[in-house]
Amino acid sequence: MLASGNTSSHPLFFILLGIPGLENYHFWIAFPLCAMYLVAIVGNIIVLHIVRTDHTLHEPMYLFLAMLAITDLTLSSSTQPKMLAILWFHAHEIEYHACLIQVFFIHAFSSVESGLLMAMALDRYVAICFPLHHATILTRAVVGKLGAAVMMRGLLWVSPFCFMVSGMPFCPNHVIPQSYCEHMAVLKLVCADTRVNRAYGLSGAFFVVGFDIIVISLSYVMILRTVLRLPSDEARLKAFGTCASHICVILAFYIPALFTFLTHRFGRHVPRVVHIMFATLYLLVPPMLNPIIYGVRTKQIRDRVIQGCCGKDP
Repeated sequence: MLASGNTSSHPLFFILLGIPGLENYHFWIAFPLCAMYLVAIVGNIIVLHIVRTDHTLHEPMYLFLAMLAITDLTLSSSTQPKMLAILWFHAHEIEYHACLIQVFFIHAFSSVESGLLMAMALDRYVAICFPLHHATILTRAVVGKLGAAVMMRGLLWVSPFCFMVSGMPFCPNHVIPQSYCEHMAVLKLVCADTRVNRAYGLSGAFFVVGFDIIVISLSYVMILRTVLRLPSDEARLKAFGTCASHICVILAFYIPALFTFLTHRFGRHVPRVVHIMFATLYLLVPPMLNPIIYGVRTKQIRDRVIQGCCGKDP
């Protein structure tokens, strides 16, 4: 199993178990997961197509939404094809470098998604609190720079712990008791002191996600203060309505992500099947829900979808 020669060599492959405890149901579990993946792919491609082809939607909110769609496509596609191969065809082996690439994409683009949700919160803050200056503050150039900064942050944060893991010796056990390679799951197979790796991963995650959550929270505190000062109920409802989609997307992403992250490190008493089901769904549910939420809640996108389906103006 080991690549030639010395004790620090990496294994040729890892074994992904899928969903331990539910092996007898793997074939049937794959059907709803496949349906969710197809919805995620089709929905995000539609959002991307609408934003790209409709020049009236080349505004900060929709540009961030297009970036979110690209991130969701990457995030879901980094895990779901292999997961379905495991559940349907018992293709449990994953090559060592493919596993590390999966680790990189999962964590880098999870960070990117978190950063984009933060950027979208800032967009809502500027649009509601400084409506007359929204176009001059969040220009296309600024939106592009924010997107690039979020992407670079994700890449720079994840790259070090991928390199650190790649140089460590692995134990004879190469079994990962879930459906994809994740940093902590791979780290548990290392036969060496992993305290530095764990500390880096934990502190980095709290810094990245914690910073994003703080900025999002502060943005919505300021939005709430501004909205409550509006003179009419209709104006307040309209302002809250522009934020509703974003709040739903935030909850759909952070609740399962934080549960999975904390359970990996501190949830020794959480049943493994519960943990693994959450870990399976948290990379699939947000990419599936995001285009649905924005498609239903955002009139401009909803109108373009209706127009495309019916061949006429809504």
